[in-house]
Amino acid sequence: MPLIPEEPQIHESAQGPRATPASSRTAPTPRPVPGPRPAAPSRPGRPGPLRPTPPVQRTPRDGAPAKPGPSGPAVPPAAAANPQIQLIPASPEGALDAADEAVDLLLDSGRAPGDVLVITTGAQHPWAEHELSFGEASYWAQHDAGDDVFYADAAVVSRAATRPVVVVAVNGGPGSAAGSALPLAHSRAGALLIVCGDPQTINSVLGAGV
Repeated sequence: MPLIPEEPQIHESAQGPRATPASSRTAPTPRPVPGPRPAAPSRPGRPGPLRPTPPVQRTPRDGAPAKPGPSGPAVPPAAAANPQIQLIPASPEGALDAADEAVDLLLDSGRAPGDVLVITTGAQHPWAEHELSFGEASYWAQHDAGDDVFYADAAVVSRAATRPVVVVAVNGGPGSAAGSALPLAHSRAGALLIVCGDPQTINSVLGAGV
């Protein structure tokens, strides 16, 4: 009787590793979820979270900043020299945005924030409105510290100290606002005066002996 060849049997050890059931696999260790990043500090005038007013060390003075006069802050000789004047054409509605762009360019080019003073002839800059909500003492304390861009209304700019760069936004206000603000801004500018507004209005004032 012929022999029927037996089928070769494959031992379990030669069959390779058995598939492990999914339920018994070790789950990969979850990666830690990064926490929220701290909000980047916003420059004055740029959108960003409102911040409480930081404590600022005032320069020792006798009382509040004095108004210009015999006992007021004297204008350094640098301010008496003619600063360079740059005109940026803008409508009254767009003057504030043009001033903000000018400040951004100044800071991006390496100017220190404390070198810049911004003056508005019409509505106050949002930064000034926010800081004044903490009170005038806190507002002027930041001016005295001199380590950040300072925004002031033309009506109070006579209290501001001289800075290397002054930016004026002719964004409305009374008809005489530009005529009174530009001479003050000129006297506060040590090296550069940037005026954002209607060229005809500005030239009429600058040509009158500013």
